[in-house]
Amino acid sequence: MWAWIERVKGGLLLIGLALVALVSVFYRGRATGRQVERKERAEQINEQAANARKEVRDVEQETASMGDDAIADELKRDWVRGAGKSRH
Repeated sequence: MWAWIERVKGGLLLIGLALVALVSVFYRGRATGRQVERKERAEQINEQAANARKEVRDVEQETASMGDDAIADELKRDWVRGAGKSRH
């Protein structure tokens, strides 16, 4: 009887250790996945910021070479809404 109980205890201990190992592997993989996702998102944000800075620099260079009248004409042409089709 005691030998049977010792064998069951050993089996339960082995099963418990296996479950602990599986749970630890699961949570480690989950944490690693989150880190990878955060890193990818940070890279994406940095790329968008770099593109925005480049666009600002390009516009600044373009407007620096233009006269005031040319800038005003471009703003009127491209940025001010027209009368629209429904207002004719």
